[in-house]
Amino acid sequence: MKNIRNFCIIAHIDHGKSTLSDRLLQLTHTISDRDMKNQILDSMDLERERGITIKMQAVRLEYKAKDNNNYIINLIDTPGHVDFSYEVSRSLAACEGALLLIDAAQGIEAQTMANFYLALEHDLEIIPVINKIDLPSADIKKVISEIEIVLGIPQEDCLLCSAKTGKGITEVLEAVVNKIPPPEEENSSKLKALIFDAHYDVYRGVISYVRIFSGSLHKGQKIKMMSNDKTFEVLDLGFFRPGMTPAKSIEAGEVGYLTGNIKKVEDAKVGDTITDARQPAKEPLPGYKEAKPMVFCGFYPVDTTDYQILKDALDKLKLNDSSLHFIPESSQALGFGFRCGFLGLLHMEIIQERIEREFNIDLVATAPNTTYRITKTNNEKITIDNPNDFPPVQNILIMEEPFMELSIITPNNYIGPVMDLVRDHRGEYKKTEYLDADRQLVICHIPLNEIIASFFDQLKSCTRGYASMDYSFDGYRPSKLVKVNILINGEIVDALSFIAHESKSRTIATKMVLKLKEQIPKQMYEIAIQAAIGGKIICRETIKALRKNVTAKCYGGDISRKRKLLEKQKAGKKKMKRLGSIDVPKEAFLAVLKIRD
Repeated sequence: MKNIRNFCIIAHIDHGKSTLSDRLLQLTHTISDRDMKNQILDSMDLERERGITIKMQAVRLEYKAKDNNNYIINLIDTPGHVDFSYEVSRSLAACEGALLLIDAAQGIEAQTMANFYLALEHDLEIIPVINKIDLPSADIKKVISEIEIVLGIPQEDCLLCSAKTGKGITEVLEAVVNKIPPPEEENSSKLKALIFDAHYDVYRGVISYVRIFSGSLHKGQKIKMMSNDKTFEVLDLGFFRPGMTPAKSIEAGEVGYLTGNIKKVEDAKVGDTITDARQPAKEPLPGYKEAKPMVFCGFYPVDTTDYQILKDALDKLKLNDSSLHFIPESSQALGFGFRCGFLGLLHMEIIQERIEREFNIDLVATAPNTTYRITKTNNEKITIDNPNDFPPVQNILIMEEPFMELSIITPNNYIGPVMDLVRDHRGEYKKTEYLDADRQLVICHIPLNEIIASFFDQLKSCTRGYASMDYSFDGYRPSKLVKVNILINGEIVDALSFIAHESKSRTIATKMVLKLKEQIPKQMYEIAIQAAIGGKIICRETIKALRKNVTAKCYGGDISRKRKLLEKQKAGKKKMKRLGSIDVPKEAFLAVLKIRD
C-alpha cells in the first residue's frame, strides 16, 4: 500500500482539468499516442460538445518515479460547475489528496474557493497547480500572491505547468508521489469497500466503482451490501486504464470496478459499503450526505406511451447520478409524467438532454421552481415543490422561501453593475473582501428562486464574462409569495402555473401571456389567455379568430342577406368555442421556460 496514491483534480470550470488528465495519461504511457484524443476521460458526446466534465471519471496510472520506485496512481477527474459539486464531494471521499488547479490568466475563481474548502473538510493534502502558464495573458506572480493571501498556501508549494504543451507535468506527478500520503492501513482485515459511483450496462447489469479501504475483492466472492443486507456474487472486477480492464483481485487502497448478479439499480446505492458475506464488517464506512435538490420541474413524454420508458430512463440515470430525485405526477394538460429534483439549472438541462439522446424520448419540461415552506393557520407545516400543491391564501399563516449565500468574484470596474443586479433580484448585500488590487469578493444573500431564472447569464453579461459565482444554502426566510395561474379560455393550464414573489408576479405573468399568444395557433374562434392570482385577473391577451369571408359570393340585393350570413357565422363560432379545446404546442412550454427572468 505504501506505493499507492489516490488523488483527484479539482478546479473552477474551464481551468484545464481534463487537459491535465490527458497529459498525465500520456506521460505514464497509459494510452498510446495513436489512441490519444482530447478530453479522453470525457466519454459522453454531451461533454465533448459543451467542453465541460459532467461525470467524474477514474483511471489507474503506473509511474516510475525519480526515486526508481514504481507507483500505482489512481486519478479521479471531477466536474467544475457548481451544479456538480456533489460529484466532487464523492470523489474526495475516495482520495487522500487533491490537485487544486488554477488558471494563470484568471486566478482564483468562486468555485476554486468552494472546492478548496470542500477538500479541507475531507482533510486532504492539497497541492496548488497553476495551469496555462504558456498564455500571453498569464500573470503568474499575481496568481501566486493570490494563493498565498486568499488560501494561505505558501508560494513555494505552488507548481507551474501548461497542460496544453506538457510543460511541468513531470513535476506535478513527482509532487503527487512525494506529497500525497499513501492509503492508511486498517486494523481489520475484513472487507470494506465504498461505492463512489456506478452505472448501468444493458448486458452486465449494475457496474459499481469501488475504493477498497480494507480486505480485498476477488472473482467468485460472495459480497453483501451493508445498507440492505442483500448478497451477490462477484462475476467480474478490474481497473480503469481508462477502459475497464479485468483483473483477478482488487487489494486494499486500490480503486476499481466490480460487476455481480446485480440487476436492480436500487441494490447498488452510491455511498453504500460492500463487505464479505461470510465474514462481514461490523460497521459501514461513513457514506455521503444526501444531496438536496434545489430546482424542481416536471418531465412529461410528448407521446404518452413513452411513460414507462421514461421511468426506466430516470431509474438508470439515478444510479449514474444519485443527486437526481423524481416522483410520479400527472397533469390535466400534459398527462402522466414525473416531478424531478435537480441541483441546479445546468443539471436539469443535462439530464433532459441525456434522456432525449440516450433513450430517444421527446420531453416537455415545465417551468423550474424551488421548494417552499408554508405554515397553515392550523399550525400544520408543509413543504411544496409543485405550484399545484399551493394551498388557498386564506389557509396560509407564514410563507417561507429558500435563501442562498452567494459569493461573486468580480473585477473592481464592474462592482456597480453587480450590486444593481443583486438588488434587482431581491438580494441583500452582506460584505465585500478585497482579493487583490483588481478584484473583489462580494458576499450577499439572495432567494434561490431568483438564481434559477437567468441570474448567471445576466451576471456574465453585465461583467463581460469576467465575474464568477458560487452559492450555498443559507436557510428559509419569510416572504410574500403568490401562486399565478394561466388560463386559456377560462380553463387553468396546471403545467404553466408558477409561484413567484408578489412584486414580480405581474411582470413574469405578462411575459408568459405574450409568449403564449405568439406560440398558440389561431382557431376559428377567439381565444382568451389570462393570468390570475386567486380570483383576480392580472393580465390578458386575446388571439383573434381566423376570419372567413362568408359574404364573398353574396353580391347585390338587400343588406339583410349579408347580415343573415354573418349572424349565422357568429353563432357557429360561439358553438365552436363552447365545444372546442385548445392544444398548447410543445414549443409554447419551451418558450415559457426561457422568459422566467
